[in-house]
Amino acid sequence: MPQPPPPPSAPSALSTLSSLPRILETKLNPPAFVATQVPRTAIGEQIAAAPAKLVLVRAPAGFGKTTAMAQMRGRMDAQGTATAWLTLDRADNDVSRFLNCLAEAVQRLGVDEPRANAPFDAVAALAAHDSPFTLFLDDFEVVQEPAVLGLVREIVEHLPRRGQIVIGSRSLPDLGLGRLRARGQLVEIDTDRLRFSLEETSAFFQQRGAQAAHALPAAMLAQLHHKTEGWVAAIWLASMALERHGTETGFVERFSGSDRAVADYLAEDVLAHQPADIRDFLLRTSILRQLDASVCQALCPRVDCAAMLERLATSNLFVTPVSGDGDAWRYHSLFADFLRAQLARELPGDIERLHLSASGWYESHGRPVPAIDHAIEGGDHPYALTLLDSYAAQFLEQGRMRMLARWFSAIPEHQLREHPFLQPIALWATCFTHGPWDAMRQLEKSGCLQSPIAEVRASAHTLVPLLLAMQDRHDEACEVGRQSLARLPTGLPFADAVLLNAMAHILAVEGDPREARRMLEVARREQGNSTFNRMYTESLAGLFDLQEGRLRQATARLRMAVDSTHAVSYNHSHGNAWAGVLYAGAVYETNQLVQAEHLLNVYLPLARDVGLPDHMILSHVMRSRLAFHAGDIDAAFQALTELEYLGHHRQLPRVVASAKLERSRMLLLQGNGPASRDELQRADDPALWERERRQRLPAHDLDYLLLARARWDVAFGDARAAVGVLDAELHAALASTRNRRALSVRVVRALALQRAGDMAAAIDEMGEVLQTASQEGFMRLILDEGPAVGTLLHRYAAAQQDGGDPILADHLQRLLQAAGPAPAGEVEAPSSDAMKEPLTRKEIRVLQLLAEGYSNSAMAEKLFVSDSTVRTHLRNINMKLDAKSRTQAVAIARKLGVIR
Repeated sequence: MPQPPPPPSAPSALSTLSSLPRILETKLNPPAFVATQVPRTAIGEQIAAAPAKLVLVRAPAGFGKTTAMAQMRGRMDAQGTATAWLTLDRADNDVSRFLNCLAEAVQRLGVDEPRANAPFDAVAALAAHDSPFTLFLDDFEVVQEPAVLGLVREIVEHLPRRGQIVIGSRSLPDLGLGRLRARGQLVEIDTDRLRFSLEETSAFFQQRGAQAAHALPAAMLAQLHHKTEGWVAAIWLASMALERHGTETGFVERFSGSDRAVADYLAEDVLAHQPADIRDFLLRTSILRQLDASVCQALCPRVDCAAMLERLATSNLFVTPVSGDGDAWRYHSLFADFLRAQLARELPGDIERLHLSASGWYESHGRPVPAIDHAIEGGDHPYALTLLDSYAAQFLEQGRMRMLARWFSAIPEHQLREHPFLQPIALWATCFTHGPWDAMRQLEKSGCLQSPIAEVRASAHTLVPLLLAMQDRHDEACEVGRQSLARLPTGLPFADAVLLNAMAHILAVEGDPREARRMLEVARREQGNSTFNRMYTESLAGLFDLQEGRLRQATARLRMAVDSTHAVSYNHSHGNAWAGVLYAGAVYETNQLVQAEHLLNVYLPLARDVGLPDHMILSHVMRSRLAFHAGDIDAAFQALTELEYLGHHRQLPRVVASAKLERSRMLLLQGNGPASRDELQRADDPALWERERRQRLPAHDLDYLLLARARWDVAFGDARAAVGVLDAELHAALASTRNRRALSVRVVRALALQRAGDMAAAIDEMGEVLQTASQEGFMRLILDEGPAVGTLLHRYAAAQQDGGDPILADHLQRLLQAAGPAPAGEVEAPSSDAMKEPLTRKEIRVLQLLAEGYSNSAMAEKLFVSDSTVRTHLRNINMKLDAKSRTQAVAIARKLGVIR
C-alpha cells in the first residue's frame, strides 16, 4: 500500500522563512535614479499645491508612473517628509503576505517597532503616526482580492492629518474614489499628465545625447513627439532605434501609431540588433519576476550572469534596479511581456526547461513556493505535483488554503488523480476557500470516498460532516459525523483533528454543549503542530465562552485563534475567516467600533467567499450596524441587501430571513413601526425558526424571530404582554446556560417594563443587567437597543444613591458616554395648531432623512447643500414644531402625519 509522503524537514521550513527579508528588500525600494530620467517638475508641483489623502497615478504600461512616483519620493525626502515604498505583486493578494510587507514598509517611516513577540498592527500604526509621512504603493493593479482592497480603503480612510498615500496603477482601483474626490481628498495624475511634453521629450534626447549617434533636429523631434503622443516607453524605444538607424534613414517619417504594436515593433527591432549573447540572455531570463546573478545562472549556465547584468545596467538596456545595492533587477513590464511572447515564438521548446531550472534553483534554496509556481507556469505539472507531495501537507497544517487552492486549480484533474494523497488536501483547500458546495462536487467526482487507499478514504469521510454543517445541514452532519468518529483514529492527524473540531461545533448546535466541550478537549490533544487546527479549536472554544457569557475569556481565545494562523508577523489582521469574524464580533461587543470595522474589512470578504452561513450573517449584520451608527443609512441597508442576495444565490433560507430580521430592527430604531412589522412578517419562515428553537446557531444567539417580535411589541404594541413572553425566554436561556442570550433578553425586558410604566421594576432589571455586563464588558447588546435604552440608563444613574461597585460605576459611565445625553421627555400629543407655520418642501425632506437616521453631513451630501444649510433647516423645523430635539421633531411630525 502506498504510504503518505513524509513532511518536509525543519531546515527547509526555516530556510523558507529566512528568505523572506530578502524578498521584501526588493519590494521596499523604488527603481534607482538613472541619468536619463527627465524631472517631472510639474507633477511634483501639482501634488505640493493640492495636498490630499490619496494621490492616484494611473496610466497604461510605459507612461512612467513608477519614475514619476520615485521622483515624488525624492522630493519629499529632501523636504524632510518620511517616506516608504512597496511594490506589489500578485502574491500580495494574500492578506497575510500583504500585511507582512506593509508592516516592513511602515516601520521604515519611523513608527515604533513592536515589542518582542507583541502584535504589530501596521494599519493602526499608520493611523496613529503623528509626523508627516507618505506611503507609496506601486503596481497596484495586481491587487484584486477584496480583503486587501478593503484594508487599503481602511488605511486611506483613517490616515492622520499629515499622512498621505501615493498609488501607482494601470487600472482604476476599487477604493471608494468618488467619496474622496467629493471631499477634495484625491489628486489624480492620469495618462494626459504623464505624457511627455515637447520640452520633456527634448530634454530626454538631450540627456541621451552622450549615447546618441546623431542629434535629432527640432522638426524631427516635434514629429516624433506628435506620433508617440508623449508615450514615454515609445519615445525611449525610438531613441534606441535611432541610435542604430540614424536620422537620415527616414525612420521617424515611417514611424506611426502610439499603441502596443509600436512597442512590440520597436522592441523587436532593438532586440534583433543586440549581440547574440545579450539577446539570448534576455529571452531566457524573461520568465523571472526578479533577477539576481545566482538564479540567472541556473537558467544560463554558460554565461557570466553577474557581468551580464552589469553590462545591461551600464547600457541602460531593459533592466531596472530594484534595490540600492545593485544586486537585484527587474525587466520593465512592457519589455518583460514582449520578451516572454518572443520566447514563446522563438524557443517554445525551451520554456518548460527554463521554468524547470528556475523551479529547481528555488527548491534547492529552500523556497518551495516560487519553485511550485515556476513548475506550474512552465506547464510541468508532474514536477509541481512531486514538489507538492513534499510540501503540501506542511502548507495545509499552516492553513495556507488559498495558495494551495490556486495551485490545485491549475493542475489537470487526471494528473492530480495520480497523486492520491494530494486529493484530500485539494479538497480541504477548496472547502476553506471556495466553500462547501464546490468542495462537495469535487469530492463526489474525485472518487476519494471509494478509494482503495485507506488513508485517502478515511480523510474524505472526515470531510463530509464538515461540508454538511457548512451547508447548514446540521442534523445530517451530526448523523454522518458520529459514523466518522467511530473510525478514529485514522492515522491522519490533520483530518482527525478537523473532524473532532467540526463535531464539537455540530454537537453544540444540536444542543449538547457538554459533549461539545469534551470533543474540543480531544481535538486540542490531537492537533499536534497544526496551526490551522489550533485556530479552529480556539475559535470554537471562544464561541462557546461567548454564548455562555464569558466575553473577556472569549475575546482572549479568539485573539489567540486569529494570531495562530501565521508564524511570521503576529498581526491580528491575519488568519482565517472562521476566527476573524468571531473576533470582530467580540471587539464590536466591547464598543471598539473602529477596530471592529478594520477587522471586517479583512474578514467579511473571506466569509462571503467561503459561504459559512453564520459567519456571513454575523459579518454583514455587524457591518450594517456600524454603518447605521455612523449615520450612513444607505450603506447599512446595502449590507443587508447583499446578505439577502447571498442567501438567495446559495439557497440558504436562514441567511435570507436574517437579512429581513435585521432590516426590521433598523426600521424599528427609525420609528417606522408598520414597515418594521412588514419585514418581520416576511422573515417568518415557521420551519426555519422551529429549527432555530431546538438548535444553538451562533448567528441567532441574540437575533431570532421571537425576540424580534417582543422587541416590536415593546416599541409599538402591548409592552405588558411582551414581559410575559420575555420571562419565558429568560427562563429558557438560563436553563441552557445561554447567559449572553439571557442578558440580551433582560435588556429588552427592562425596556418593556419602562414602556409599561413600571419604572422601579425597569430600573431594578437594568441594575441586574449592568451587574453582569460590567464584569465582562458587554456594551453593544445594550446600546444596540437604541435611544430608549439611553433613557433607562440615565434614569438608573439618577437613582443611584452612592458610588457603589466601582467596576459597575465605570462601566455605566462608559455606556452613558456612548449613549449620549439624556433624551428629551416623552412627546405629548400635539394640538391641531402644533405647527406655528407650515413646513417647506425642503424641510419635510430633511425630516424624512432625519427619521431614516441620516447625520447632518450625510443629509448635506444627499441634498447637495452645505452642513450649515442643514443646520438652518433643523432650527426652522424645531421652531415650527415647537420641538426641543431631533427625536422630538420626528415624533411630532409622525403624529401630525407630515412624514410616515
